[in-house]
Amino acid sequence: MHICFLTSEYPKAGFPHGGVGTFLQILARNLVKHDIRVSIVGLNYTDEYEEAIDAGVHIFRLKPRKVKPITWYLTFQAVNSKIREIHKKHPISIVESTELGLAFIKKISGIKYLIRMNGGHHFFAESENRPIDPWKGFQEKRSFKKADLVFGVSEYVINHTAKYLDFAEKKGPVIYNPANLEHFYKADPKKIIPGRIFFAGTVCEKKGVRQLILAFPKIKEKFPESELYIAGRDWFFPDGRSYIQYLKDSQIQGSVKDSIKFLGPVANHELPKFMEEAEICAYPSHMEAMPLAWIEVLSMGKAFLGSILGPGPEVVNDHVTGRVCDPRDVKSVETVLLEMLSDKEKNLKMAEAARKDVLERYSIDKLVHKNIDLFRQVVSR
Repeated sequence: MHICFLTSEYPKAGFPHGGVGTFLQILARNLVKHDIRVSIVGLNYTDEYEEAIDAGVHIFRLKPRKVKPITWYLTFQAVNSKIREIHKKHPISIVESTELGLAFIKKISGIKYLIRMNGGHHFFAESENRPIDPWKGFQEKRSFKKADLVFGVSEYVINHTAKYLDFAEKKGPVIYNPANLEHFYKADPKKIIPGRIFFAGTVCEKKGVRQLILAFPKIKEKFPESELYIAGRDWFFPDGRSYIQYLKDSQIQGSVKDSIKFLGPVANHELPKFMEEAEICAYPSHMEAMPLAWIEVLSMGKAFLGSILGPGPEVVNDHVTGRVCDPRDVKSVETVLLEMLSDKEKNLKMAEAARKDVLERYSIDKLVHKNIDLFRQVVSR
C-alpha cells in the first residue's frame, strides 16, 4: 500500500510548523514501520524544489510559484504533475488531504481520495463568527465532492462541518490525532517551578492568549511568584502589524510586564522541558478541531487548562483529567487558574489521570492500526 499525503506543513528543520504537520510526521513515520510506503507532496518553505527522506517517508517539496491571480492554478498544476510522476514509479493507493486540498486535483483511476477533517474554512468561519469567503467556500465544496471518503479527528469537527457541507454518504469514522510519546515523556513533579504558567501555540486571538494575559494580573496579585511563559510564532494582522507587539503595546499591564515572557517559536522536541517546569500548562483556545498540543501536554502528566469550546470536553474531563474554562471570558480564565494554583494536590491527581487517559486513547501504537484498517477498507472497495 502507498499513501500520498497532500500538505505543505510537513516539518522541516529550521522552519515553524503547526499541529497538522506534527501529526502527519508522527503518523507517516509509523506507517512506514508497518511496511506502508508514504509520500508527502506540498509546497516548500523555501523558493526551490527539494526531495528528502525522513525516517523512510518520501518528501517532495515543490517550488512555490506566486503569480497573482493564478497562484492557486500553478500550485495545483504542480501538485497534479508530481502525483502522476510518483504514481508511475510507485503506484499510489490513497491520496489524502485536509478539507480544501482536493479542489483541483485531477483524479486518477485506481486511486482512492480521502479527506481527513482537521478543521477547514467552513468549520472555522462558524467558530469565529465570520462570513464564508466565496472562493475558499467554493474550493472546499468542490474538494468534498471529489472525495471518496471523509473522516474527522473529532466528533465535533465532523458534526459542525456537516452543518455546511453534505458528506453524509461519504462519512467515515473519528480517528483521533495521536500523542507523540517519543518526545513527550512523563514529567517529574520535582522540576515544577511554582507559579509558572506555560502557553504554546501560534500567538493569535483564536488561541486565547490575549484573555490569558488579561487574566494574569489577578493571578500575580494572589500568587506573587507567578510568571507567564508564551511560546509560539507570531501572527500578523492584514495590514502587517504584529499580534505580539499589539499585546505588548495595549494588553499587558505595566505591573506584570516583567513577569510575561515571549519565547518565540520553540521546536516541538524542545517543548517538554518548558512543560515540565510549568506548574500549569494553559491553552485556552477559542477553537480547535482536535488539539494535538493539548494531547502532548496531557501525555506528560501535567496540570492542564483547556477550553469548553469545540472538542474540549472530548479531550479533557473537567476536574478529572484537567480543567476547562470559557476562553472568551477573562473572568472564567482567571477563576479556574486561581483554583488550580490553590490546590496543588488535586493538580497532581488530575495530571496522573490525564497521562493514563492519553495512553489509552491517543497512543500512536493503537491509532496507527486504526488508520491502517481504514486505509485497507477503502482500498478494498
